[in-house]
Amino acid sequence: MGLRTKTALVIALTTALAAAVIGFLVHHRTAENQQQNARTAVDDLLVEALHDAASGTGGSALLDPPELPAALRRAVTERPVRATYLSAPGGADGPVMWAAARQGDEVIAVRRSYAPQARALADLDRVLLGSGMATTVLGCALGGGAAAVIGRRIGASAKAARQIADGDLTARVRRAGKDEIGQLGAAVNTMADALNDRLEAERRVTADIAHELRTPVAGLVTATGLLPPGRPTELVTTSVTALRDLVEDVLEVARLDVPGVEQADCADVLVSALAERAVRRTGKAAEVRVVRDGTVRTDPRRVERIIANLVSNAHRHAAPPVVVEVAGPVVGVRDHGPGFPDALLSEGPRRFRTGARGRGLGLGLTIVVGQARVLGARVRFENLPGGGARATLDLGPAAGAASSSAGDEDAA
Repeated sequence: MGLRTKTALVIALTTALAAAVIGFLVHHRTAENQQQNARTAVDDLLVEALHDAASGTGGSALLDPPELPAALRRAVTERPVRATYLSAPGGADGPVMWAAARQGDEVIAVRRSYAPQARALADLDRVLLGSGMATTVLGCALGGGAAAVIGRRIGASAKAARQIADGDLTARVRRAGKDEIGQLGAAVNTMADALNDRLEAERRVTADIAHELRTPVAGLVTATGLLPPGRPTELVTTSVTALRDLVEDVLEVARLDVPGVEQADCADVLVSALAERAVRRTGKAAEVRVVRDGTVRTDPRRVERIIANLVSNAHRHAAPPVVVEVAGPVVGVRDHGPGFPDALLSEGPRRFRTGARGRGLGLGLTIVVGQARVLGARVRFENLPGGGARATLDLGPAAGAASSSAGDEDAA
């Protein structure tokens, strides 16, 4: 049950309760006033009847009427008082207001029909019920309208927060009002500004460090080519090459983090050809299975980069055989290792986060997701029931904006 429905129900119940309480109080007070007026009127008639009986002029008094209520008869015979009594509706005349007193050995009584007052009270009850129902319906409608306005304002803040969490740091809540909901929207905007500034600062630092490292690393690469052949040279060359690749990956991540910097250069290409070139590019053993080939319009260089990273990641953190399966615009890379870590399955790839074995800097799959986002493709990571894991790249036209629901142990 949503906030709008809950708010409307609370307002409707409150309105109904208020209408019921007011109706009860009005009914009770009106009934008391009616009875008091009726008792006064019938008592006045009794006084006149007693006076007429004392003067012997007769009148409308009843002498020891057999229909006199027993409770009223006992009250006037036990004590020398005038008393009134409202009989319950049941006879042909409906409710009757009685007044009686003892005069000598006789009981003198008068009566007056109470039906008009009973009908008036019943009419009042119907009016109160109708007005209460109308008020409840109106309160429900007004509550629903107010809840809808509040819900839309809170929903706008929630939508902006979700967009920010998904990486859209340009999302903002439109300022409207200075109440608590307006303050919530302002807080979301302040959080987005602070987060954007912090991430921008991190991107600048990362990019600046990588740029500063590029020149000395290039010098190291050149210097390794001048070393004499041998095992030490091989070790130095391998380390320098890994450092160069790391610097390039850091620069690529920094570029991908800035919206609009990277643009796809699209062309019509066969998906199977992209997969085969990407596998050759890695220099790793991987079988390419073409279930159904297809032609897509995409950026070949970026697609090859994605597939190559997925294959390299599978070899580094999983176990062979690694299979690249092409099914139309969908490319799946499957390995037979222990599967993706739970944290990455739930949160997606994160840069500079080591894998479950403490290996990797989280750049490989971060680049995969970033390049897919530039292409407007979708990447999905999953663990298979029979063991192993699979990363799926969907290049279809319905892929939309890239999204990552999981991640593997990232590799540089």
